Amino acid sequence: QVQLVESGGGLVQPGGSLRLSCAASGIIFRLHAMGWYRQAPGKQREWVGTITSGASTNVADSLKGRFTVSRDNAKNTVYLQMNSLKPEDTAVYFCNLATSTNAYWGRGTQVTVSS
Repeated sequence: QVQLVESGGGLVQPGGSLRLSCAASGIIFRLHAMGWYRQAPGKQREWVGTITSGASTNVADSLKGRFTVSRDNAKNTVYLQMNSLKPEDTAVYFCNLATSTNAYWGRGTQVTVSS
């Protein structure tokens, strides 16, 4: 059974940083691309970034330069490093694993950027 568990969210002031983690189980983690998404109140879920099994990364254009995706295959964990946070980054952040037959989601972790 695939399980994704996000952590690391919280309240941060504008300009601050957070690193989110997503621990995966039930899969051969190193074989899969992993993604991060976010959903702000009243808005649709949006893609944040992806890291392939080969550790190539891609981040939404609007977030490039501030957000970075990385992975540690030994820990079955994918990370989202978020710097220079803005109030508009406030959202629930989810990690995602998509296979050829299924898409798996964690429960998300809340990030609130506020002074």
